[in-house]
Amino acid sequence: MQLIALCLIIDSLCVASRLAAKPQMASANTEAIGWNSWNTFKTNFNQSTIEDTASTLVSTGLARAGYKYVVLDEGWQALTRDSHGRQQPNATKFPSGISYLAEYVHRLGLKLGIYSDAGIYDCGFYPGSYGFEEVDADTYANWGVDYLKYDNCGGFYANTVSPQERFLTMSYALKNTGRDIFYSLCQWGNQFPWFWADQFSDSYRMSGDIKSSFNSDSSGVCKTAYCLNTGYAGVSVLTMIRKMREISAFQAPGSWADMDMLEIGTGTMTEFEEQTHFSFWAALKSPLIIGADITKISSTSLAILLNKEVIAISQDDAGIAPAFLPNISVEGSVQVWAGPLSSQNSKCVILALNYGNNSTEITIPWGQIPTLQNFKSAQLKIRDVWAEQNLKTTGMEIKLLNVSSHQTKLLVFSKKR
Repeated sequence: MQLIALCLIIDSLCVASRLAAKPQMASANTEAIGWNSWNTFKTNFNQSTIEDTASTLVSTGLARAGYKYVVLDEGWQALTRDSHGRQQPNATKFPSGISYLAEYVHRLGLKLGIYSDAGIYDCGFYPGSYGFEEVDADTYANWGVDYLKYDNCGGFYANTVSPQERFLTMSYALKNTGRDIFYSLCQWGNQFPWFWADQFSDSYRMSGDIKSSFNSDSSGVCKTAYCLNTGYAGVSVLTMIRKMREISAFQAPGSWADMDMLEIGTGTMTEFEEQTHFSFWAALKSPLIIGADITKISSTSLAILLNKEVIAISQDDAGIAPAFLPNISVEGSVQVWAGPLSSQNSKCVILALNYGNNSTEITIPWGQIPTLQNFKSAQLKIRDVWAEQNLKTTGMEIKLLNVSSHQTKLLVFSKKR
C-alpha cells in the first residue's frame, strides 16, 4: 500500500510540473465564433456539405459578422489509419482530401476545424489520437487546419492515464507544429476543468452535450456544475445557464468555458427562447458555434445570429462574464445577471430573464448592481438590445414591464458622451 501511495504521489507531482510549464496556445483573447457539423448532421456529412456551409457563411453575412471557423466534427475520418500510421479522411465523403478543403475555406476568408479524441478510439470508433498526438498534430498542421475539437470518448485503456495528462500531451504536440491551432477540449465538465483546463487549452466544455430544447432535459442530466454525475448528453439551454451560475467567474481571456453549440435555427424554440439562448452564450463568454443547417435557416433565426450588438458583448475587451445576482432574482421565475463591459463607452451588461410561465414585471435596483454603483443614472445611456431602443430610469431603479415567458431583456449601459 505504501508503494502504491508513493507511486500516486510521484505521478501527481509529474502532472503538476507539466501543468506548470504551460504551452503557448492559439490566440484566444476572445471566444471562437463559427459553425460545427455535429448538431445537425452527426456523422452524415461530406465535402459538399462543408463547401456549401462555408459559402453560405459568406453569402448570409455570418462570416462578415465574425463566424470564421468551419468545424468538421466526428465522421470525417476513415475507420483505419494509413500505412504510415496517419489519420486519413473517408475517401468517399472527402474525395479531394482535407488539404483541398482547407484551401477552399481559406480562400473564403474562413478557418477550418477538425475533430479527434484523447482516447484510442473516438465516440464512433474512428481512430483516436492517444499515442499518436505528434503524428496527428503534424498531419493537421500540414493540411492547414486552424482548430482542433478534442473529445474524451473511447479512452478504454487510455483512461488509465488522467484526462489532464492526455489533453496536455496534445497541447504540446500542437504547439510544436508551429501553426496557430485553436485547441478546444470536449470533456463534458469531467473533473471540473475550470480549475485546470486554462493551463493548456483555448476552450473547454463545462457540461455534457446540449439538447435542442429550451427547458426540457434528458433523463439523468445534472442540474448544477459541481455534482459528480455531469450527465453526458441532453442538457437544455436553461440548465446550461443554471450551471454557469457557479462558474462564470472562471471566464477569462485565454481559455473559455464552452457551453456547447448553439441550437438557434434548429426549429425547436420560440423567437424569445432563441434570443435568450444567444444572449446568455454571448454574455457568459461561451464560444458561439452554430449547430444548425445554415443553408436552410429561417430569416428570424439568422437575424438573431447576426445581431451585431450581441456579438459585441461576446467579444468585449474585458472578457469578463456576468455574475448571477440571487438577491434580486426569484428562484423559479426571474434571473438577473450583471457584469462589466469595457469596449468603447460600454460599462455594464444586465440580463433579466423571465423563466416562469407567465409574463411578469422585473425591477432592478440600481444600487444592487456592483458595476453601476460608481455611476449616477444621468451619466449612463441604457440600451435595450433586442428592442433596439434606449430606456429611461425611474429614480434609482429600472422597471421592465411585460417581460414575456422565456424572454430575456438584454441591457447595455454605456457612458454618455
